[in-house]
Amino acid sequence: MLNKVIIIGRLTRDPELRYSGNGTAVTKFTVACDRRGSDEADFIPVITFKQTAEACANYLRKGRLVAVEGRWQTGSYENNEGKRIYTNDCLADNVRFLERGESQQSNSGSGDPFHDDGKPIDISDDDLPF
Repeated sequence: MLNKVIIIGRLTRDPELRYSGNGTAVTKFTVACDRRGSDEADFIPVITFKQTAEACANYLRKGRLVAVEGRWQTGSYENNEGKRIYTNDCLADNVRFLERGESQQSNSGSGDPFHDDGKPIDISDDDLPF
């Protein structure tokens, strides 16, 4: 049996970071995926854990393009009114950031000496450690 989900889309809101009772980081966010050949979209709830959750909370924002790889999970809970509520979520194993954030796109103030600005880097052999 195989349960594998791959989603590519844009976040509909910033990820929500929380910690479980045992201290595990958990984020929840929704990814909007266009339906092929249609003007409609599906809105897929995604849940991430541990380091992936912290990275998503730190670097993802509403509108960012991501690829999510994980598995589909259905569940249920009883709400305050005693009604059974059913859930469907993608539990992410891997989240790839498919575009740079605004702070990463500008060269000014990035502090990255190896930022690709299209110019060759001038390094002499004497500067190399080997």
